[in-house]
Amino acid sequence: MKKAIAFTILLAAFTSCSDSDTYQDIEKKPETGNPPTNPTDPTTPTTITYTKNVKSIIDANCISCHQNGRSASFKPLTTYAEVKAAVENAGLLNRIQLQNGQQGIMPQGGRISQTNIDLIVKWNTDGLKEN
Repeated sequence: MKKAIAFTILLAAFTSCSDSDTYQDIEKKPETGNPPTNPTDPTTPTTITYTKNVKSIIDANCISCHQNGRSASFKPLTTYAEVKAAVENAGLLNRIQLQNGQQGIMPQGGRISQTNIDLIVKWNTDGLKEN
């Protein structure tokens, strides 16, 4: 019962976060200066890491709400540990893979690119490595 109540509160808070821009509009290249990679592309790095590949996606698409002082500050995504915990325990992978219009989609402004979703999924498959 407690889990159901906590999930309902979490879901309500996530759905209250919005931005006038779509997330595709503000999506940026990873900090390495290379475009986002596609796990099926032969040029994709063998191992995806948070620092090299995932952090810039999270920064561009999530922390506008998921940081201190913002509407979803109760579930920050500003550090490796926070993002890793969200993947392992808070259903982040499921939420980012929902289709536009589905309840609970993250980010709420619109789905991030499939390439970036694939990167985050591969990061999870690779063991959620930091560096």
